Amino acid sequence: MNGAVVMESKTNKKVFWGALASGLLALGILLVSFGLSGVAYAVPIAGVGDFYVEFDKLEGQGYKFYPKLGETSSSDAAPQGTNIIDTLTIDNLKLYKDFQVGGEWIRVKIQASKPVQISGLQHDAGLIEANAKFQNLALKENNSTDWTKQFEQTSSTITLENARLKTHYLFQETINMAGMKLTVEKIDKK
Repeated sequence: MNGAVVMESKTNKKVFWGALASGLLALGILLVSFGLSGVAYAVPIAGVGDFYVEFDKLEGQGYKFYPKLGETSSSDAAPQGTNIIDTLTIDNLKLYKDFQVGGEWIRVKIQASKPVQISGLQHDAGLIEANAKFQNLALKENNSTDWTKQFEQTSSTITLENARLKTHYLFQETINMAGMKLTVEKIDKK
């Protein structure tokens, strides 16, 4: 040996779970304060990787879609679509993210029991499964060397029903989330 010392380290489960619990508690307090005031401003959710959004119905005005490559938790450049909606209402909203922690899976879930009102939504998705309706739908090609500017879709209104979205980035200028509930639970995931 050339004088190198090999050290083995272990994660202290008490410290880890304590840090995780305090972080989630801080997040919960922040979200509850939004719920008590009824409105949150400029709320981004990014950097946590793929998370899922599910809802019964979304009704929006001022819709625009364009393709992009964007960062995810597992890739620097994954194909996605950016959806921009000026104003919308969502019924039975559920957002959740699953984490593997020490061989176990936990789910952080935010849900609203009352309709959610949002303005200034930007949403990057890798998958959208829904029954969709558009009004004044326009598909447009543009002459550009930038492939992300070669195609866009616009609509005066959009309705999505029974939807499930795999999401990589979510931003809202304002969100009113009455009846919000935050849960953290262990799940059985295979």
